Amino acid sequence: MTGNHRSEVVVVTGASAGVGRAIARRFGAQGASVVLLARGLDGLEGARADVEQAGGRALVIPTDVSDDRQVEAAAEQAERTFGPIDVWINNAMVSVLSPALDMTSGEYRRVTDVTYLGYVFGTLAALRRMVPRDRGVVIQIGSALAYRAIPLQSAYCAAKHAIQGFTESLRSELLHEGSRVRLTAVQLPAVNTPQFSWIRTRMPRHPRPVPPIYQPEVIAEAIYWVSHHHRREFAIGYPTVQAIVGDKFIPGLLDHYLAHVGYESQQTDVPVDPDRRDNLYEPLPGDYGARGRFSEQACDYSAQVWANRHRGWLAAGGVGLLAWWWSRRYGSRRRQAQGRSAARLRRPVKPVWAL
Repeated sequence: MTGNHRSEVVVVTGASAGVGRAIARRFGAQGASVVLLARGLDGLEGARADVEQAGGRALVIPTDVSDDRQVEAAAEQAERTFGPIDVWINNAMVSVLSPALDMTSGEYRRVTDVTYLGYVFGTLAALRRMVPRDRGVVIQIGSALAYRAIPLQSAYCAAKHAIQGFTESLRSELLHEGSRVRLTAVQLPAVNTPQFSWIRTRMPRHPRPVPPIYQPEVIAEAIYWVSHHHRREFAIGYPTVQAIVGDKFIPGLLDHYLAHVGYESQQTDVPVDPDRRDNLYEPLPGDYGARGRFSEQACDYSAQVWANRHRGWLAAGGVGLLAWWWSRRYGSRRRQAQGRSAARLRRPVKPVWAL
């Protein structure tokens, strides 16, 4: 903090690894004060080191976002330590890779509590502080699966659909009240994160993201941009756009396509370790960082994100190009027609007796 300008205060849930870890590091690079919420203390301490090494300040608060009291206490501690929260980013998740008929009621409840209700509790904790100040940004880290569900992830897909419904309903309420607090949903593609090494699975082979895959830093860069530009929703990656548009126009065809490819595309060729542990109920020890084990297949850049960020300029350029093409095509025809008309007028008129 220098002079009269305080650093931006950002809360990130699920900050110990994966996308949340990359987001925390990105804001830290801009000198932000980053509040890190997650269950695993090893990963949180690693995230703290990342943020501080990047140039920011960090506050670690071990939190299970499925407990609204813990989330509220974390928000209070964040503001007591760093001041008013400017950006709250909901990102924490758990998942189970399994056919629905093999799932237990407890697993459905746990995924819903963390991946859906964790967003609800985080959003409400942020809004209780932002709405009275009439400023602030809440970002929901969503997924293409919020629109187009896939097999073997019924609990996770349902939670992402629920987040979308909650966010749209709440946004209308904020508009009704004339609030200037911004609520943005960011829909993600497949990302190379450690989640595939720790989600619960009943499948015979190791889980994997469905290609094409993006590095978490691509997501973090987009999130940082969105937090400072007003967008209702922001899709990252062409696969996300394809999933959203495809589900709107050919949902039945996608049902059959995913029934054919959805099982194989979510598994590698490596058998699952019989001693594999998961983080559904408890965090795994150790610091897993931001990236998972699929870096060789992951993209470091998205042209679609660039186009999405600059869509206004691209639209203006498209209109200008269309106007130029229209002028060239039809202006030339008009000039030719005018030339023919002028030529007819210049023709000598024959006298009547010559007809």
